[in-house]
Amino acid sequence: MIKEFIEYIKDNPEGYWFKARWYGWGWVPAKWQGWVVLLIWLTLVLFFSFTIDENSPPRELAFTFFIPIILLTVTLLRICWKKGERPHWNWGDPRKK
Repeated sequence: MIKEFIEYIKDNPEGYWFKARWYGWGWVPAKWQGWVVLLIWLTLVLFFSFTIDENSPPRELAFTFFIPIILLTVTLLRICWKKGERPHWNWGDPRKK
């Protein structure tokens, strides 16, 4: 199954950075650019998570954590939508349908 999934990811004549997942709805990185975008997103999320302090007031928490995380995630989704295959519900290899 892993071998077929790798073949599916490599079968990318359109040059998508993200391909549709095999199971469920969403994307999976298909090219190095997609992996870089995902790594940058994860790094920034971790950075903002380290800004949380147990003594931080809730208002400060919103501005230092929640709003940046929401903006980063919206940006990630926009990049996935623009540079990826259109997401759709899959349950198994989409090439066999």
